[in-house]
Amino acid sequence: MSGESLSDTVDDLRVPGAAPGAGGVPPSVRVHVDLAGLTHTGKVRKTNEDNFHVVQFGRYMRTLASSLPAEYRPDDFDQPGYGVAVADGVGGHAGGEVASRMAITVLLDLVVQTPDWILGHEDFHLETVMARSARRFRGINDAVIAEAQGRPELLGMGSTLSMAVSLGDDLIVAHVGDSPVFRFRGGQLERLTRDHVSKQLWPANNPEGAARVRLVLTRAIGIGTAGGEPDVGRYKLADGDRILLCTDGLTDMVGDAAIAAELARDATAEESCRALVARALDGGGRDNITVVVATYRMPDTPGG
Repeated sequence: MSGESLSDTVDDLRVPGAAPGAGGVPPSVRVHVDLAGLTHTGKVRKTNEDNFHVVQFGRYMRTLASSLPAEYRPDDFDQPGYGVAVADGVGGHAGGEVASRMAITVLLDLVVQTPDWILGHEDFHLETVMARSARRFRGINDAVIAEAQGRPELLGMGSTLSMAVSLGDDLIVAHVGDSPVFRFRGGQLERLTRDHVSKQLWPANNPEGAARVRLVLTRAIGIGTAGGEPDVGRYKLADGDRILLCTDGLTDMVGDAAIAAELARDATAEESCRALVARALDGGGRDNITVVVATYRMPDTPGG
């Protein structure tokens, strides 16, 4: 299968738990993360206007010497987080490619420029991450609009942008457009985002030759000031959860039941990505297809 993929598995990602008692330190709950991403041009489009990116970030602390008893000091504290972004360009093949690429690269620039990276799980830390996410979307929107204004051939370009950040067992999702984020838990597929679209009737003289209803984006990066106002949500991850970010090249070709069936299989994240893209191609592949899957295992938690 053609396309671009990324796969990574990380073990022993520690999440602070409840303190064992007065004066004690929180034990660690191991979180195993298996993640992968895949993008494909599809069968109809000549270019791929989708983009995705997966990053790991973290802080590391290793004890070299201490007067504390061993049970009160973690010898190796390693608490990385993960960020995943998916973007689907709109506005013609040239503009769409530029807009989706910019949406992610500007996001990365804004993150790198942040002087303090937050890795804590306290409510006020997570609320800060959510506020920063919204602020970054506004910056991305401004950058894409400015680029289009300076290049007439790109006028009207835009992009969806969906981002998920996991800090241990906390998940923050920010989103504009119609590239959905799903959580698969206990055999059930739950959509964590709502599409920013409206229905419009195409007249009979449209290029396809028949009247039909089409969906039009009402909010997207680069499409007016609203593109910089994402929906931001916070969720708790549980053992066995699978998170899926994708473009509508998947959801337009593959129903929720079939997506759930693939995520229910005992497969790696990479295998799930390939299977989902294959289903979209089998369904017609009429658009670019991008999927990112992350699986979370917490073996030290009840039922893990």
